[in-house]
Amino acid sequence: MSKLLEIGRSHTCGELRNDSLGTEVVLMGWVGAWRDLGGRRFIDLRDRYGVTQVTFGEELDAELSSRGKQLRSEWVIALRGVVEDRVANGGSVNANLPTGSLEVRVTELDVLSRAETPPFQISDDVDAREELRLKYRYLDLRRGPLQRNLIARHHFNQTVRNYLSDREFLELETPFLIRSTPEGARDYVVPSRVHQGTFFALPQSPQIFKQLFMVGGYDKYFQITRCFRDEDLRSDRQPEFTQVDMELSFATEERIMSLVEGLIRHTFQKVIEVDLGAKFERLTYAEAMRRFGKDAPDLRFGMELAELNDLVEDCDFSVFSKTVAGGGLVKALCLPGGAERSRKQTESLQEVTKPYGAKGLAWAKVTAEGWQGGISKFFNADLQGAIGGRLQASPGDLLLFVADKPSVTNAALGNLRLHLGDHLGLRQKGTFKAVWVTDFPMFDEVELEDGSSRWVACHHPFTAPQAEYRLSMESDPGSALAQAYDLVINGHEMGGGSIRIHETEVQERMFRVLGMPEEEQREKFGFLLDAFRFGPPPHGGLALGVDRLVMEMMGADSLRDVIAFPKTNRAQDLMIDAPGRIDKAQYEELALAPVSEPQEPTKL
Repeated sequence: MSKLLEIGRSHTCGELRNDSLGTEVVLMGWVGAWRDLGGRRFIDLRDRYGVTQVTFGEELDAELSSRGKQLRSEWVIALRGVVEDRVANGGSVNANLPTGSLEVRVTELDVLSRAETPPFQISDDVDAREELRLKYRYLDLRRGPLQRNLIARHHFNQTVRNYLSDREFLELETPFLIRSTPEGARDYVVPSRVHQGTFFALPQSPQIFKQLFMVGGYDKYFQITRCFRDEDLRSDRQPEFTQVDMELSFATEERIMSLVEGLIRHTFQKVIEVDLGAKFERLTYAEAMRRFGKDAPDLRFGMELAELNDLVEDCDFSVFSKTVAGGGLVKALCLPGGAERSRKQTESLQEVTKPYGAKGLAWAKVTAEGWQGGISKFFNADLQGAIGGRLQASPGDLLLFVADKPSVTNAALGNLRLHLGDHLGLRQKGTFKAVWVTDFPMFDEVELEDGSSRWVACHHPFTAPQAEYRLSMESDPGSALAQAYDLVINGHEMGGGSIRIHETEVQERMFRVLGMPEEEQREKFGFLLDAFRFGPPPHGGLALGVDRLVMEMMGADSLRDVIAFPKTNRAQDLMIDAPGRIDKAQYEELALAPVSEPQEPTKL
């Protein structure tokens, strides 16, 4: 065994300061960049705490200097040396490093392990494809940005635990192998070997179990837990993700939002030293959709949408008038200074709105003499003035319009607004704006393949209606509002929750609206319904997305940047080559058979 390894580190590579000058230290870490100058070799020794420059010199120790010249990138070494002043030794201060005013003159060296040349450079500004970095994730994890993100994630989790524990919450665990229940996304399922032909499901959330804790008398529950959803992925979505899950008995919407708002303020202050300022703004779902086209609006900039149905229902532009007559929605946004864009640049914005179903993007430029270009010829001066006034437009601005069914219009313009906000630098990293969105609809009407429709729960089937809709929710589901709330930061939904139904007659009413017969209710939720026969307290809760919160706090571009071992957008782990095949014996043991010959996962 290495003598220095037995002694152990005296300091980390980010710890030394000027008060250590002249002292003997033992450091261990990875060899980073090196430079040869004037018979000396300067090496950046790195660990997760930082970087310290260490030096070898022929005039200091020829044998040790020769060994130092053999060191290569990512070798792991231990060394003993004396802390010296860089400037006094003829060097200069590296202002980018906390240890940048000193260096360690090496007097003893042990090589703990050698490394092959890595497939990419281990540096903060790495120039390598993400697929390659995911294949060698253990190397990517050595880079400063990922280390800072994961350290922040650790501090976030500890801060949450301390905050909630100080308020008498209990951290309680719930099972991973459960029964499949409808929660809006596909389940990941696990075949049972013991009970062949049956399957466990991995939880999309601990929803039902945390409600059972309330029935069991544990009035304040929380858990930092993994959840699983088999759904299409994107930069802010992963198949396995982490939540701060919580539930309270005898709770109200106001009490839960106040608690969570305090928690979020506390974590931002503790983890990244950011004060979120005044009390979080609040918007109803209807207002958020009207002003921003999204139920998760980014309030860091304006450029709000305006509804125009009342102004254009009889206009000469038939696309607008026919949309209004058909029950659709005409909305617009004003791009300040956008009149400077060329026709080609303006019409290219249609590529932003097309993925959301918009058939077109109409436009007009505002000048002191009236509108120009696009659809301007269809509108007289009075109507131009009325529309411009509603959009608070000025000469030099560009007006952008979408006319379609409400869901398409809102999605197209709401996401175009975010695109333009990014383009104009209005959504800068390191700035934060939090808002509560409340008063969500209880139900959403979905069309079926046969042309009929049915009601589905917007949240989940245990969300309580607001008091005035307890009776009317069955006769008029489309008007019913829920006791549900989302926390949104910078246009990302960071958490959502609701007050739960705890009254049998209200729950029965909910199931009738959803068209769920009693047999299906018993099959899927029998244990919960049985539990509710024995005195459930009024209760409610919320779940916060840990991955999304840390991503936003750290200014990361993707959830993959704040998760140690993430999946790709195709739900693959390139490092361990998963998902993978199982062998024939495993199929037989589980009483399963492949539908066809298993195929290797598609390589990226």
